[in-house]
Amino acid sequence: MRPIRPLFATARGRGARHAISPVPAALGLAAALALTATACGPGGDTKASDQASASASSAGDDKIKIPDDIRQKLKKHGIDIDKWKNGAWKNWNKDDWLREADDFINPIIKGLWDPGRMRDANDPDKGVNDNDLSGDQGVTDPTPAPVKAQAVPAAYHDSAPTAGKVFFDAPGGTMVCSATVVEDPAHPGKSNLVWTAGHCVHAGKEGGWYRNIAFVPAYNNAGKTAAELQNATKQQLAPYGVWWGDWAQTSDQWIEQGGETGGQGASYDFAVIHVAPEKGNGGKSLEETVGSALPVNFNAPAVPKVDSMKAIGYPAAAPYDGQQLYQCQDKPGRLSLAKADPTMYRIGCTMTGGSSGGGWVETGSDGRPALVSNTSIGPVTSGWLAGPRLGAVAKSVYQAVSKKFANQ
Repeated sequence: MRPIRPLFATARGRGARHAISPVPAALGLAAALALTATACGPGGDTKASDQASASASSAGDDKIKIPDDIRQKLKKHGIDIDKWKNGAWKNWNKDDWLREADDFINPIIKGLWDPGRMRDANDPDKGVNDNDLSGDQGVTDPTPAPVKAQAVPAAYHDSAPTAGKVFFDAPGGTMVCSATVVEDPAHPGKSNLVWTAGHCVHAGKEGGWYRNIAFVPAYNNAGKTAAELQNATKQQLAPYGVWWGDWAQTSDQWIEQGGETGGQGASYDFAVIHVAPEKGNGGKSLEETVGSALPVNFNAPAVPKVDSMKAIGYPAAAPYDGQQLYQCQDKPGRLSLAKADPTMYRIGCTMTGGSSGGGWVETGSDGRPALVSNTSIGPVTSGWLAGPRLGAVAKSVYQAVSKKFANQ
């Protein structure tokens, strides 16, 4: 029995676990697409130091167009930009869903993430029982007592300005994760970086990159109920805009080991997304727009030395509905799924699918909060969450994304 699962959530009415299928994309090529215009940038660096990366350029200027030679090269690899923006992205062909490092394309399609699509991305995948956590090696502490998730006070922007939701499309439908705005060492005070789980951008060993990846900071900022949101405007759901991923990067370990259930690759289940606004934003970065970004601590103390960690996210499985922000605070324990992999943090928490990718925050010795992990896995019965410790591999992913956009 496979005991644990990544905590993303799928669209309403799509209860079955999704099949793994393809994103056709040209090696070294990527494109960002607005409904009225296109833009292009090189897929660029495919060196091993890039880990597993994906690229597409920003489409903030409606006058920018994809050069004809690039458009033709994309067509040779099965990507017709005009057809893509008109719905060809829905054609998931398992045989073609490429999973190499630079085989990602995430064209910006203005208006795709409308209020209806965002509200409906809230039902969880089916999971499996957690009573057979087999294969544990190394140090694992006793299962923590459940900690009831607490609602984050609205307005979310005031209470948790760096938190938000990641929306994306997969073969099984529209899905959702949680994420955090983090600092960019190459652009102090002007970051466009978002931290989430690797399984929120890439399916792992059996699949490829997801499509239409977008981040909405302070989703449903007023904390309205699902009933109150039935006629909500896009401004109410996304008060700080929709930000499309124009570069995503996760670890090689997640791509090589990760899967829909079980804990394989979970110790490396993290990702960094570089984003660009769906609409013109007056040149403001994401960090300037929301007014905050968290530093990332890649040298977090060992578990016994940590008094407490706070996990935050938008849980979507019952009894939650994915529309409101919650948090859990607990003293972490240790979870080891494989002796060769880094031991994970684990806390008691009743958050469910949809909270995956949400940030784990710890206050450092300097008194500042910092991101130290993200929600990766948890049992279908809920009760606890586990997240990777952020070490050298996580730091290399983070630095590679920052470096990619250092001169932009």
